Amino acid sequence: MGKNIIEKVWEQHVVHREEGKPDLLYIDLHLIHEVTSPQAFEGLRLAGRKVRRTDLSFATMDHNVPTKNLPTINDPIAKKQIMTLAENAKEFGIELADIGHPDQGIVHVIGPELGLTQPGKTIVCGDSHTATHGAFGAIAFGIGTSEVEHVLSTQTLWQLKPPTMEIRVNGELGVGVTAKDIILAIIAKWGIGVGTGHIVEYTGEAIRKLSMEERMTICNMSIEAGAKAGLISPDETTVEFLRGRRHVPQGDKFEEAAKYWLSLASDADATYDVVLEIDAQEIEPIVTWGTNPAMGVGVSKTVPTAADYDNETDRSALNKALKYMDLQEGQKITDIEIQHVFIGSCTNSRINDLRAAAEIVKGEKLAPGVKGIVVPGSWSTKRQAEEEGLHLIFLDAGFEWRESGCSACLGMNEDVIPAGERCASTSNRNFEGRQGAGARTHLVSPAMAAAAAIHGRFVDVRKLQKQEA
Repeated sequence: MGKNIIEKVWEQHVVHREEGKPDLLYIDLHLIHEVTSPQAFEGLRLAGRKVRRTDLSFATMDHNVPTKNLPTINDPIAKKQIMTLAENAKEFGIELADIGHPDQGIVHVIGPELGLTQPGKTIVCGDSHTATHGAFGAIAFGIGTSEVEHVLSTQTLWQLKPPTMEIRVNGELGVGVTAKDIILAIIAKWGIGVGTGHIVEYTGEAIRKLSMEERMTICNMSIEAGAKAGLISPDETTVEFLRGRRHVPQGDKFEEAAKYWLSLASDADATYDVVLEIDAQEIEPIVTWGTNPAMGVGVSKTVPTAADYDNETDRSALNKALKYMDLQEGQKITDIEIQHVFIGSCTNSRINDLRAAAEIVKGEKLAPGVKGIVVPGSWSTKRQAEEEGLHLIFLDAGFEWRESGCSACLGMNEDVIPAGERCASTSNRNFEGRQGAGARTHLVSPAMAAAAAIHGRFVDVRKLQKQEA
């Protein structure tokens, strides 16, 4: 019987195994940022330990980094965390993409850009959206601070082998439907607990036709589906994305590596503990209306009503979400007005995301009363966007063009949404207070966010694209 990629990669990294106990896994890449690492480094210091493999560790600043008025950092906690990481990286000999460094950016954006992320690797970071790197055929997942310390010290991690899941996305996507809509549709269909404890492999014709940037979006939000990790088997698209990047093998060695990477793809007769299927043709641009990512519907639909649910628990959750979001049962999605648009985050801040948004915005202006910010996921992405003139399109429309960072994805830095106001956001979470106390978040694709920015409300981006065609 064949093996799926999850089994192949996992088995290659087991250092020690005892029946009935967690496996000891070797970790190929440890990504570090300023928020979850201070206590881990302090633990090493107190124990008199060193970082075992500095060459397999890489750090950057992202969560607390201001996206304007650099290098000023007004928040004292943010400033301390950023300074502490700089000190720890220097003391322990870890490469750091510091503020102002040409490689600085969101950790899950720069890993792939630099070629640190590669098929067949085990990758960890003290951040839940580490699953992003699974788009390359890596087993990548978030860890806690005590585990960060353990990896720094030993380059290994104790882990129970998770069950596996396949989610097949059959057929082709319609015009205007994106990777963000695929993952939001999956979560809306099966709920935020569908992948609980599993590592998910995404397969199917629709997945194979996605760019690497789009695949990263899907794997990124595996966490919002409850999964431990999500991945996609490598193919020629993966290989070509990595070709020539700084940290991948070069020349003949790259071709050897590519041959190995392609061998990791799941076998035709591979099996999984759970298999789910969704038809790509049934997916339309999604807008979340509630306070978790499963509370989403197609843009042509309406906010659900109590009659749509068959149990009191779901009806109660509906009422609570509608109260927080200040929406009505049965309200048309296209009647929801917004005051803010955020294009950025580790979900949707890559060059293809910015191109998609710019295509909608070009020649238009922000609707009256709407504030829009565009935050590239890295300095590299920012440079490329500026070379293509994308920043001028956004600036001409009235958007703010910012520096790289996590920004308004989370209310942890200066980019917060005011209480009671709505934001069309390309990020990954719409929990109460996620973008600031009392802020109301609607998750959408970059194209949908851009369309909302110029219309002041949600519109069906498919109609705009047909008009342009």
